[in-house]
Amino acid sequence: MRILVTGAGGFIGSHLAEELVRRGHTVRAFIHYNSRNNWGWLEGSELKQDIEIYTGDIRDYDSVKASLKGIEAVFHLAALIGIPYSYISPVAYIKINIEGTYNVCQAAREEGVARVVHTSTSEVYGTARYVPIDENHPLQAQSPYAASKIGADQLALSFYRSFDLPVTVVRPFNTYGPRQSARAVIPTIITQLLSGQEEIKLGNLIPTRDFNFVNDTVNGFITAGLSPHTVGEVVNIGSGREISIGDLVNLAGELTGVKVRVQADAERYRPEASEVERLCCDYNKANRLTEWRPAYSLSEGLAITIEWFKKRLALYKAGQYNI
Repeated sequence: MRILVTGAGGFIGSHLAEELVRRGHTVRAFIHYNSRNNWGWLEGSELKQDIEIYTGDIRDYDSVKASLKGIEAVFHLAALIGIPYSYISPVAYIKINIEGTYNVCQAAREEGVARVVHTSTSEVYGTARYVPIDENHPLQAQSPYAASKIGADQLALSFYRSFDLPVTVVRPFNTYGPRQSARAVIPTIITQLLSGQEEIKLGNLIPTRDFNFVNDTVNGFITAGLSPHTVGEVVNIGSGREISIGDLVNLAGELTGVKVRVQADAERYRPEASEVERLCCDYNKANRLTEWRPAYSLSEGLAITIEWFKKRLALYKAGQYNI
């Protein structure tokens, strides 16, 4: 297929674009326009010669529509995803996450795109009311980021219901792996451990998360996103396992051979009512509709991730709080 990936210069988007190429698809990568013509993580990709680069702005309808010319399917990943920054600039999340999704859906509708795969997030569920969390779990916005993603999800689904646009909403839980930003907790932990800091700075250690290795997430995007059985559906992608941040720190310490001490950093705590205390994925729907299931254990994925960070530690500002 001829496939567009928005947000293709980012963490998950770059892995997804590469894997689509490996599977024989023709890929166009939508990269945020910048004066340096930097392609994000695709800049150093061994497959970049096989990917068509398109630079634009997801907030700009004209550039989004132009990017969809001749495209059969779009994986829409372009978004602002940092939760702390959503407290500082909520309107930016509305413009990029909601308006950007409108631009993709409306342009896809006009261009006759055969498949639109919209990226959600487990943050839309808020603190779990029951576990594991299935797709029928109530939605609860505990941050402006989560609110913007709920709005974007519902907008995409409304295009399916109102205009018969073939939309699938893929809802990944906490993805981790090579190339992830230090705004996320696993790179925050790993980079501090590998840089030799005697104490690592973190926020709340009590919440639990469902961590899914990026290879599993990408496989889930492709399997669920292109399945004929998922049109008009929301599909969770996660590991089905939860671990507290405190236990995650200890596991990372074991894998790196570092004795871990944690220093609480008040700056890294979310506002009390905004903290999502528990997330654990029920991926039975994905398995039932597409036979997708995760392949990597947390220890396996973390070991691969740690080895990648060892070779590229200089790219990260260990210990500095990234919002």
